[in-house]
Formats: sequence, structure tokens, C-alpha cells
Amino acid sequence: MSDRSDHAIQRVVVVGGGSAGWLTAGLLAAEHGDRLKVVVLESPNVAPIGVGEGTWPTMRDSLRDIGVTEAALFRECDASFKQGSRFNRWATGQPDDRYFHPFVLPQGYTEANLVAAWLQQHPAVPFAELVSFQPHLCLQGRAPKQFATPEYAAVANYAYHFDAGKFGVFLRAHCIDKLGVQHVLDDLVGVNSHDNGDIASVQTQAHGDVAGDLFVDCTGMQSLLLGRHYGVGFVSHKHVLFCDAALALQVSYADEHAPIASQTISTAQGSGWVWDIGLQTRRGVGLVYSSAHMGDDEAQGALRDHIAGTGGPADLPPARKLCFEPGHRETFWHRNCLAIGLSAGFLEPLEASAIALIEYSAGFLRDQLPATREAVDIVARRFNEGHRYRWARIIDFLKLHYVLSQRRDTEFWRDNQRPESIPDSLREALGLWRHTPPSRYDLVRNDEAFPSASCQYVLYGMGFKPERFSSSGRDADKAAGYFQEAAQLTRKMLPALPGNRELIEHIKRHGLPRI
Repeated sequence: MSDRSDHAIQRVVVVGGGSAGWLTAGLLAAEHGDRLKVVVLESPNVAPIGVGEGTWPTMRDSLRDIGVTEAALFRECDASFKQGSRFNRWATGQPDDRYFHPFVLPQGYTEANLVAAWLQQHPAVPFAELVSFQPHLCLQGRAPKQFATPEYAAVANYAYHFDAGKFGVFLRAHCIDKLGVQHVLDDLVGVNSHDNGDIASVQTQAHGDVAGDLFVDCTGMQSLLLGRHYGVGFVSHKHVLFCDAALALQVSYADEHAPIASQTISTAQGSGWVWDIGLQTRRGVGLVYSSAHMGDDEAQGALRDHIAGTGGPADLPPARKLCFEPGHRETFWHRNCLAIGLSAGFLEPLEASAIALIEYSAGFLRDQLPATREAVDIVARRFNEGHRYRWARIIDFLKLHYVLSQRRDTEFWRDNQRPESIPDSLREALGLWRHTPPSRYDLVRNDEAFPSASCQYVLYGMGFKPERFSSSGRDADKAAGYFQEAAQLTRKMLPALPGNRELIEHIKRHGLPRI
């Protein structure tokens, strides 16, 4: 067996394109292009899934890091602004049931016990709408910045919605033209290994062997390298998160001046939920559901009813169906192969975690890129430990939405209350949160997927009834001051910020100032 421990990592082969492959290639090439050769092997016969249209604010950093302009994103990817998520009919199922999970932290979040003061002073006001100005911007369709705000800077924290298919093409052109990434358009037909079990090269149909020192598996749910070649198993979480199917449609606006929603809208259904995302030229609408609780015909009907009820057209084609197993690989980095994107796993897109997990994985690889083969195993072990934790916390956070619901109108919602479907870690946290609000002490890592503020937004938006937290008079006064600050910011921002579509059209015509 040959010893390759001192072999330098000089060539990374990304197998698969799409958002995962090209974002990974872009981040690596932008940071290490002077010493690292990045190759993307992309099949001409495999279309991306192309329905992942929501991101987190971290995407602004990722795009800035690879050197694309924000104006180009809006011009080429049908992009719009996203300031968080709105949840309809999740708590009670009633028509007026809504709450927000905004991207902006509550005013004074670390300075006072806002939850205790909310319960004591304004229990009838929705929590997020009391402690943050951002839900009010979303309700009024406002953009998160002004015409003069520089690229990637924000008045209100924001992310993007975009056409995922166009986004992959956009990244590919930038990576090839600006960052020197080598593009091999061909099909993978085999894998060649070194004596020690590392991947030496991948075989292509027309271009021969493509060699590398490190391989990134971005082959989607097929997981051709990590899953098929190495046989790394899959850990299903279907016993926790029941949804395993989705129907997706593209819905046109009534006209070109129709308002664009400033947030992802998630509307609970009898056995799942509908996502509704506003892009520049269309809405992306889909139903995520549990096939054990809802048949395909019923799902098609539920999706069409939602579209009709939100002003969409009646003459729609059959929705595209996607099936998935909620869960992830047993390990994500094995030997010299790292899985990023769907090849690592997939969960329902309730909080848009899919692209964020791509960013996290690609960012880790960029920042911790091992210099030699000897370092690969050390870096891989650390990545796997951190990534298993991250997946577990995301699963807990998604399940939180279902556990907190008061809906009992269908078997789907009743089954979500079964104790055996609730992870022990989530049950333990809920026990603590009955007596103290979620805080930084609940979450032990600096790079948590969802901070404690996100837990508060969901808990109290869903009607979670804690014991009344006590607070001193001084603390209550401080909290009251922060409530006033949020209200003052709302009054200041609403007339000062343009509409979502208005700002997008300005960016497409004139761009944005660059720092």
C-alpha cells in the first residue's frame, strides 16, 4: 500500500454542477486560485432539481466572496429580496393565523428579557411584530434597502429568492470566465482508486480520466461518489419529519406590475404545507406533503386550491412531482471525498436550509482546505463532527414547527404530536423553555444554524405558552424602551423604503453603489 500522506492537495475535482457544484467551485477558486486547480465535471444529461429558490443572509457574503455583483444577480437570475418567512395557518389552522420569522434580531435582544415584558405588557400583540420592525416591512411589501444603499449592504437584514436553474448557469459563467475554473462537460462512467482506497480519478465518457487530490460529490440524490462508490449509508429521519414528497409549479403574475412578496410564505395544509415565493417574473409555488397521509391526486387538488385562492390562474399544467427521503449520509467526508448538497442529504425546505448547508460546507472546505493528504483525515473528522451536530439542530428546529402546532384536524398533525416522533433533544429543550426563554446557553456553537432568537420567533409565534417569566421593574422598563424603539423604526422605515419590485427594477436599470 503506497504512502501518500505528504502528497500536496493541488487539484480539486467537483463532480456535479448546479448550485452546489458551482458555488463550491467559486468559493475555492476565489480564495485559492493561485495555488489550487479547480475542475468541475458536469453531466450534460442531468438537469438540476431547480426548485430551491430561498436563501439565508449568508448568501450575500458568499456572492461577494466569489466576486459577482449584486446587480448581475438581479438581472440574470430573476432574483428578489427575502426578509424572512411568514407562516400562515400553522398554529391553529384558522384564516387569521399568522406569524413571522424575520431575519432581523429583536430590538435589545441581548439587553433585556423581552419575553417576560411581552407577556406582562403586550400579550395580545404578536411577538415578532412587537419586538421587530421587519414583519411590518414584509406586510407592506417594502424592500430591505434604499436606492443609494451600496451592494450587499442592508437597512434591514436580507437574503434572496431566485430561479435556482438560472443561478447555477450564472455561477458557472462567472467561475469559468473570471475565476479560471476548468469545466468538463461529460458523463461520469467510473471511479479509479489508489491502493489506499482514495479516489485517484473519475472516468468520463469522452474525456478520459479526470484526476484529482480531493473530490467533492455534488451529484445530487444519487450520491455517486460518497454513496454509490464508497457505500456510505443513509440515515433516515422520516420518523421525525414525515414529509417526503413535493409538487412544484411556476405561476405567472396577473401583470408585470404585480407586487412581489418580501418574504417566503408558508401556508399549512391538511397533510403538509405550501411554499409561495415571489420572483420578478413569476411565483414559485409548491406543496410539500407526507405520502403516508395524502395521495397524489389530493395533493394536486390542494396545491391548485391554494393557487386559485391567492389569485393565480386556473389553467395550470400538472405539477412536477419530487420524491425524497428526509435524512442524511452517515458521514459526509470519507477519505478524500466530501459530499456537498443533495448528495449529503435533504430535508423539507421549510426554513430554506438546503442552500445554506451548501454554503456552510463549501465555506468550511475553503477555510480549512487541507494542505496535504495527511491533513485530510483530521479536517474530515472535524467537519463530520460539526456537520452531524448541525443536521441534528436543523431537524430539531424544523420539527419544532410541527410539535408546537395546536392543529388536530388531520391524522398528519396528530401524528406529529406523538412522543416517539419528537427527538429527545427537542423534548428536553421544550421542557427548559417553559421556564426560561431560549438563549445563547441553549446553543453551544458559534456557528449555529438557527440562533436562539429564531427559536423565540417560532415558539411565541406558534402560541407556545410558557410560565410567566418574572423580571425586575428595571428590566421591564428597558424592554418597554426596546418595544418603543421597534415601533419608532417601523414608522421611520415604512415611508423611507421603496417597494420590493420598485427597488428591483431600479437595480436592473441603474445598478447599486459599490463600496
